[in-house]
Amino acid sequence: KCERYGKKLIAVNPRNTSRICSKCGFNSGAKPLEIREWTCPICQVHHDRDINAAVNILHKAMPAL
Repeated sequence: KCERYGKKLIAVNPRNTSRICSKCGFNSGAKPLEIREWTCPICQVHHDRDINAAVNILHKAMPAL
């Protein structure tokens, strides 16, 4: 389907993407799943866990583009 629509599929390992700050790259460590938001202790950026993971996955895919 990617070829049909002129798209490219890039497989990305999602490991640790919710715990790494998408702004500065600090790994904040494991958190229980009920923690849905967190603030980076280094750069003070406030993250929604799911959105932060999505941004990190996008960053991981970008070098392949």
